[in-house]
Amino acid sequence: MHDRPTAIAPAAVSAAATPPQLKLGGARAWIVWALGAASFGYAFFQRVAPSVIVQDLMREFAVGAAILGNLSALYLYAYASLQIPIGVLIDRFGPRLLISLALLIAALGSAIFSFAQTIEIAYAGRLLIGVGCSVGFVGTLLLVSRWFPPHRYAMLSGLTMLVAMASGIGSQAPLALLVELIGWRQMLLLGAALGVVLALSIGLFVRNHPAGSYTAKPNPDWRSIRADLKIVLHNRQVWNAGVIAAMMSAPMLAFGGLWGVPYLMERYSIERPEAALYSSFIFLGWALGSPFGGWLADALQRRKGPLVSAAGINLIALALLFFGPDVPALLAAGLIFVAGAAGGVMVNCYAYAREITPRRVDGAVTGFINTFSVGSGALFQPIIGLLLDIAVAPAPGNGPAHYLVSDFTYAFTSLFTAATIALCCTLCMRETRCRAFD
Repeated sequence: MHDRPTAIAPAAVSAAATPPQLKLGGARAWIVWALGAASFGYAFFQRVAPSVIVQDLMREFAVGAAILGNLSALYLYAYASLQIPIGVLIDRFGPRLLISLALLIAALGSAIFSFAQTIEIAYAGRLLIGVGCSVGFVGTLLLVSRWFPPHRYAMLSGLTMLVAMASGIGSQAPLALLVELIGWRQMLLLGAALGVVLALSIGLFVRNHPAGSYTAKPNPDWRSIRADLKIVLHNRQVWNAGVIAAMMSAPMLAFGGLWGVPYLMERYSIERPEAALYSSFIFLGWALGSPFGGWLADALQRRKGPLVSAAGINLIALALLFFGPDVPALLAAGLIFVAGAAGGVMVNCYAYAREITPRRVDGAVTGFINTFSVGSGALFQPIIGLLLDIAVAPAPGNGPAHYLVSDFTYAFTSLFTAATIALCCTLCMRETRCRAFD
């Protein structure tokens, strides 16, 4: 087995790996990060776009909530299943080419979805979108590790999440208004064009590493890949971090990403744009909670404490939102924001996983945690749809069912359960004091 030199570790460019004259974190680095973060923002736009066209899709394809949940979650199935392979491959081949090609695949999927006349074609388009959007986050974090000093990693991870959440906010009320103006098919076509533009921009302006730093050469050593994966898969704390990431991400991906808008429309008797605005508060919370949670953990030199506190706050906010007494819609939006801000602290799971594993597996372990995080949406979006259909038992062939508030409350017990699991798992963490693996 051939060990890779420490210099090509993706998580951080150490002083030994960086020539003394090379200064990281300059203006060019921020441009590279911004384009990489934009690719993740695009992925998030595609991830949550179905939430504002739920009723359009159910009406267009004459399907119920369970089938629509599967349609939306196909993105997440593809995305989650590819995270570990992408983490390994991007360690060896670099992010520039992989992100660019992936965005073109996503653009193709968006175009296919926009022209779909049957649910099967829509499935194919949604699946391609998931494949194409699967590289952005891991690729951006690798660019961060190569273009910035190590002590900025947690903060920039949070800022990358902030960009994604800003995209999620833009994919709610503003996107709902756009759909009202031009229709959902034209909206998806615009998304395809945006993907092409972003792919070309990354190909032209992004480089895998700064000039004068190390050059990671392709090294598809499959024995080394198996050894790296073994290190990740045999670490119980990595699995625990993955479960925390999944359970804290589930409300954002399932409620904010799909079911929040129809729930708020039904409970508060409001129109789609207003419901989309309130639902987007969960992304606003994540946008602020992610960088703040990363900064706070770094400042305190603790990972466990912030995660335990955030998981507890998330659980309380969801309990009040789903099972509490009726409150004004603006107060409900506040609870949605709090749940999002607390959930965003899960960004520490990525740093935590890097601190309990060797540097050479950083790409793989990041992909592993991201598999859990995104996979929770793939799990809970269709589960909630299935529970909704069970609650109302709609007769087939009569068009989309009408779901009552009580039906949503029943279905959202799954998200409350997820939040409870997250809190239990944070209590089982081993504190790292933010120290890198020895």
